[in-house]
Amino acid sequence: MDRALAAEARAVLAAARGWLREVHEEGVEATPEIDRTPAVASAPREPQPTADAPVEPVPLLPAAEPAQAGLEATTGEPGATPSLESVREALGECTRCRLSEARTQIVFGDGNPDADLLFVGEGPGAEEDRRGLPFVGRAGELLTSMIEKGLGISRSEVYICNIVKCRPPENRTPLADEAATCRSFLDGQIDAVRPRAIVALGKPATSLLLGRDVAITRIRGNWHEYRGIPLMPTLHPAYVLRQYSPENRRNVWNDLKAALARSRE
Repeated sequence: MDRALAAEARAVLAAARGWLREVHEEGVEATPEIDRTPAVASAPREPQPTADAPVEPVPLLPAAEPAQAGLEATTGEPGATPSLESVREALGECTRCRLSEARTQIVFGDGNPDADLLFVGEGPGAEEDRRGLPFVGRAGELLTSMIEKGLGISRSEVYICNIVKCRPPENRTPLADEAATCRSFLDGQIDAVRPRAIVALGKPATSLLLGRDVAITRIRGNWHEYRGIPLMPTLHPAYVLRQYSPENRRNVWNDLKAALARSRE
């Protein structure tokens, strides 16, 4: 076999093994069987998302209302600044959407309540659902390494949360109505922490915060704003694990360094 072809084959096999390890660690025990019944007899299957695949647009609150709506939902007082404790109390043992049906526990957030840098991810995985903390599985270990070894700060100095607080079945992308249901609580967390910069980890989080469907590999590394706070979109650690290349690691590292510097201005 040609050496270049053999090297390419080995790279593909290594990537496949990494993907299988990730799927296993995230608690997915089996892949769905192919439905071979006629199309008229079954509902169409939802396509699996890729890094840049379009997702169902998440409806946004009117431009003038998000802050007020989020604060009222968590404190009951228009114009008041919530605390993380009041946001968590308002969330309660939430059953507002279907994600509550299969969760082990709510995964609210973790870190410094006065952090200058706040990370927003997609949703809890199997390990997060088991332990009740965000980003503690394999992808979380990579994020922690990026923060502590790459940026030189403790994970406890930042605040980390997700756009939804319950694990989606089989780690699928949160649906639009699920993300919209959790939206006021995410806004409440951001209002309570009052970070100087936000890092959006991956396509779903970035799409929700920017209010439009985005291609994360094209939009990452470019500054935006969410409710007046500088927002840096970057690749999700799980995507970096699947596409583990020097370029992807370097890109994320540069994005995080820029976010840290912005949070210290």
